[in-house]
Amino acid sequence: MPELPTGTVTFLFTDVEGSTRLLQSLGDGYGALLERHNELMRGAVESGGGVVFGSEGDAMFAVFRTAPAAVAASVAAQRAMAAEAWPSGAVVRVRMGLHTGEGALAGDGYVGIDLHRVARVAAAGHGGQVLVSATTRALVDKALPDGVWLRDLGPHRLKDLPDPENLFQLVIPALPADFPPLRTLDARPNNLPVQLTGFIGRDREVAELKGLLRQARLVTLTGPGGTGKTRLSLRVAAELLPDFADGVWFVPLDTITDPALVAPTIANALSVEEGETPTDELLARHLSNRELLLVLDNFEQVMGAGPLVPRLLVAAPKLRVVVTSREVLHVSGEHEFPVPPLSLPDPDHLPSAEALSQYDAVALFIQRARAVNASFGVTDQNAPAVAEICTRLDGLPLAIELAAARLKLFPPDALLARLESSLRFLRGGARDLPTRQQTLRDAIAWSHDLLDPAERTLFRRLSIFMGGWSLAAAEAVVAEDDAGDLDVVDGLASLVDKSLVRQRQMDDGDLRFRMLETIREFSRERLVESGEEEEIAGRHEAHFLALAQEAGAQLAGSGQVAALDRLAREHHNLRTAFNHAMEGGDVEAALRAAGAIWRYLQVRGHLGEGRGWLVALLERPEAEGRTLGRALALNGLGGLCYWQTDYDAAGRCYEEALSIAREIGDRRLVAEVLYSLTYIERIRGDVAKAQGYAREVLGIFEELGDRSGAAYAKVVLSGTSLYEVDLEAARELADEALPVFLDSGDAFGVGQIVHLKACISREQGRHEESLEEEREALARLREIGDISGQAMVLGGIAATLVKAGRVEEGLRVARAAVRAEEEVGGRAPILLRGFEDARDLARTAGIEEDAIERAFAGGAELGLEDAVREQLDAGEPAAAG
Repeated sequence: MPELPTGTVTFLFTDVEGSTRLLQSLGDGYGALLERHNELMRGAVESGGGVVFGSEGDAMFAVFRTAPAAVAASVAAQRAMAAEAWPSGAVVRVRMGLHTGEGALAGDGYVGIDLHRVARVAAAGHGGQVLVSATTRALVDKALPDGVWLRDLGPHRLKDLPDPENLFQLVIPALPADFPPLRTLDARPNNLPVQLTGFIGRDREVAELKGLLRQARLVTLTGPGGTGKTRLSLRVAAELLPDFADGVWFVPLDTITDPALVAPTIANALSVEEGETPTDELLARHLSNRELLLVLDNFEQVMGAGPLVPRLLVAAPKLRVVVTSREVLHVSGEHEFPVPPLSLPDPDHLPSAEALSQYDAVALFIQRARAVNASFGVTDQNAPAVAEICTRLDGLPLAIELAAARLKLFPPDALLARLESSLRFLRGGARDLPTRQQTLRDAIAWSHDLLDPAERTLFRRLSIFMGGWSLAAAEAVVAEDDAGDLDVVDGLASLVDKSLVRQRQMDDGDLRFRMLETIREFSRERLVESGEEEEIAGRHEAHFLALAQEAGAQLAGSGQVAALDRLAREHHNLRTAFNHAMEGGDVEAALRAAGAIWRYLQVRGHLGEGRGWLVALLERPEAEGRTLGRALALNGLGGLCYWQTDYDAAGRCYEEALSIAREIGDRRLVAEVLYSLTYIERIRGDVAKAQGYAREVLGIFEELGDRSGAAYAKVVLSGTSLYEVDLEAARELADEALPVFLDSGDAFGVGQIVHLKACISREQGRHEESLEEEREALARLREIGDISGQAMVLGGIAATLVKAGRVEEGLRVARAAVRAEEEVGGRAPILLRGFEDARDLARTAGIEEDAIERAFAGGAELGLEDAVREQLDAGEPAAAG
């Protein structure tokens, strides 16, 4: 083989599309076809000055010193493939990918992320297509062959690569130029997390799992912590994404230990909001006709929820489930797939240093080592130590990552000596633990023992967080005067460097930190041993209860979306804080905090869990006093009961809250509770009482100078006037309230009042204006993720369409609205709905019942998200005002 270039090079990766079908159709003749393919490819590469440095089956890797040469060779190869008279009339289509990057040699070929990137670029394409990365495009834009040009295909997420890659297609004269959408992670709906490091090896396991999942509907990946179950499941899920029309959904369960929370956690990942109907029934209904792959990660700590999985599979014939767990679920239909360690060399019979990287464990060690020491490489001198380190760690990915992170301080020989010493010292662990679990504990303990005293203090205290933490939270909870020289910022940076803590940057620019659950368990043991657990748990509770009250105060106004997102990010920490309060913490503070965030719990789909928190807190003996906290909690509980359509319970909560609020003289709280009671009284049928409450609310808020509160009172009064068919009064009140909500940036308020204006316009026969207003309301409520509100507005749109004579279209939208309300388990009150059922309107218009039911059934498969998108795409929403 000619000498391979180094430095900046351009890689070409190619493979034949549909090679398996060709093999099946040609039989013995496939060998001659493949040989001719290889001749044509090598000829094009070598004529262009390139070198073929790897091939397997129909796939080929080549390298070029310059990007223009690589492009020219690709063009020549595609033209040669198209011109060839293939045997038996076969059609051979080759997909190609080009990427320019660093040519780092190892053995007979190259290693590094750029090699993976070019393979991912090619894999996104179709037979006959040449895809080019952004780096290559920048180098060839002015040096393309005659007639060839580049088509910008935009940014795409590629498997195992953290950032989207802008891809371009070579358009070659006289060859096909139009292809189907690229095979990337953007092609199907999914929530697969972006991976910041490349996936190493496991080709056999990936292939076996893909094959198994095409036959079995429930596959459980088993193995001890740190085996790589999660990464393997994500890899397989990404590769199977094109097979599932409704996408692939990843549900991490590492932050929960209560089996009752598994169904709500799955529902939250799928954007199925909880309601009065049991969550598992809502899930079954949601999944029943969907073709979807669900990945349930870290199931071992919620094994009591195992029976939920087969129930969902029975209800949803097109559903398939991958579970990762340290033990099998022991449920019907389950297929176990034990995840083996990464492949290892035999330390007693080592191959050459160049060949060591063919073993997955060593390849992972090299990749992680280069992250902390870019010049690291396997040599004849350190190869035995590298092989022994990987072997001593049983090929467990997490243990290897932790060990490799220490290469910043120790060369491989010194690393091995320290690792061996620590492993022998820590062999006294429980004998009933799996051997690999002991080995993983040894690796974590060894990494922990290398920390200085201040770092150890920080490490164990951080275990109090669930679901991650911010820098501000760490400084508030773990850094106190008694921590001595503990510096949280420097300490976190050190723990990140040592792979004991992971960090990622959020969309708002803030850093978020978390521990792998296996490491967090080890850290929590150290916290318990230290005797600090209760003190740190108390600080954690105080911090997150204060955060809840602070964010709760921002749930109306311009900071609304940010506050909702902040609470969602800290949901697991809030759960931990409330649980600690229920077990003897600050119950009054917890009552105030839970009452402050009830709107978040409603809007973001945590109705059942939030109601459970509030009920449990209110049942504590410390909550019996008629305090502000009890009143706030009752008001919040009333809101959650109300949105679950449990109006009797809501009314009881509101009435007790009102009694306390009047007793303690909190005028603002009196007005807030009365505002809610207006809806209850209207449901009870007492219009006069509802109007009286609304006027009292308006008077109090005007007295307090609270323009926003007064505007909400006008929402109620406007709805009452609409219901009483006093349309002029209804519009006047709505017009007075809207500017207040717009000025304060209250998207919820804007959505409610613009919807009421749409209802008024509909009753006045101004149907196009009504539709524009409803779409504006829909956009506002979608902005904050208000599922119930969006369902309400869709119902209003349906009513308007039917009244405008677009009956079939309206009934289809009405079905989507009803479906969303069923999934939520409730619906908006009559004062906010402001419209009749679309089916009743169709009957009034003289439409036959069979026709109504057929049109209504046409929306049965229309989900909320699709229905909302259809309406927003139907026309630009009118600006509110």
